[in-house]
Amino acid sequence: MATGRSPTNIAVIKYWGKRDEALILPVNDSVSVTLDPDHLSATTTVAVSPAFSADRMWLNGKEISLSGGRFQSCLREIRRRARDFEDEKKGIKIKKEDWEKLHVHIASYNNFPTAAGLASSAAGFACLVFTLGKLMNVKEDHGELSSIARQGSGSACRSIYGGFVKWCMGNKDDGSDSIAVQLADEAHWKELVILIAVVSSKQKETSSTSGMRDSVETSPLLQYRAQTVVPSRMLKMEEAIKNRDFKLFAKLTCADSNQFHAVCLDTSPPIFYMNDTSHRIISLVEKWNHSEGSPQVAYTFDAGPNAVLIARDRKTAALLLQKLLYYFPPQDKDLSSYLVGDKSILTDAGLHSIEDVEALPAPPEIKIHDQKFKGDVSYFICSRLGAGPKVVTDESQVLLNSITGLPNGV
Repeated sequence: MATGRSPTNIAVIKYWGKRDEALILPVNDSVSVTLDPDHLSATTTVAVSPAFSADRMWLNGKEISLSGGRFQSCLREIRRRARDFEDEKKGIKIKKEDWEKLHVHIASYNNFPTAAGLASSAAGFACLVFTLGKLMNVKEDHGELSSIARQGSGSACRSIYGGFVKWCMGNKDDGSDSIAVQLADEAHWKELVILIAVVSSKQKETSSTSGMRDSVETSPLLQYRAQTVVPSRMLKMEEAIKNRDFKLFAKLTCADSNQFHAVCLDTSPPIFYMNDTSHRIISLVEKWNHSEGSPQVAYTFDAGPNAVLIARDRKTAALLLQKLLYYFPPQDKDLSSYLVGDKSILTDAGLHSIEDVEALPAPPEIKIHDQKFKGDVSYFICSRLGAGPKVVTDESQVLLNSITGLPNGV
């Protein structure tokens, strides 16, 4: 049995569109930031036993089918690379060739909403591949593991690393060069603070998979973006990260998010991932950045309405939170459950109670102050850059019962 934890990631140069559906090979390179797994992550326990009659998986306590091609690809590729394993203390010895005959039980838990545009599948498949690899004594490097995770969910390959990660689209037909590489670790630019406005935790109407397929088939803008825009944007983004140039980083991040959603609108039929609340948050950030004369905050939206806001430093993040809570106050009186993750940002922002929120002054850069949008944001998450997958040694976090092989509580 093995347990692992993997972070989610948020793309700042977006992946949208596949050149090969089966192998999940993208039409362009992408770059992401890995979020702190304490705040957004998947935890997965995997176990093998001669007593198991079939491969089975439970996600957030509910059994799900493993018959899909993506799960099967990940299981097949890891089993193919499995090695001899021996635990003398427990008297367990498994030969390389025996892994094929042993069935697995998998339990996975996300500490954030699934399929709401917060890259839950990225964390989930990265965690599955990483943890299966640990269980089966796989010795492949992270680049190799990323190419297996990619076959589960494209952006999962980027969750194999912490910090800033590049997914190289690759050129080979077999996808062997379509792997993730780390551009910089999480300590490289630790001043950055990430605030996520969870506008909706509902499952989205158009899944990323079907949305991408429609865009590839019908959007001329997607082709132009992949061939002309992204290659030069990638070079500039790598430069911005290397030099910790926030002005350039913010400009590229916002522009790429907007272009990705323009591609969605250019798709037939058009895809609407953002909503009015998303647009209000963009407007708030754009006006503040403009009034300051240089970017304070970058925004990016994946395939959903939730805003991911990257502040240049902690002081800026505290000011951003004040502005956001002025316009989007909590529906009830409970401030502590309205912001999850790094709650100390509330103290930095001088917000100790709902009364403090109600006393917030109107942001000076906004001309019309009379409207507030209570209830339009479900809650906020405060996070930062984080590390890649890790083995979990705390027994209390193991998700499968060591005797029955079933999820705890089942």
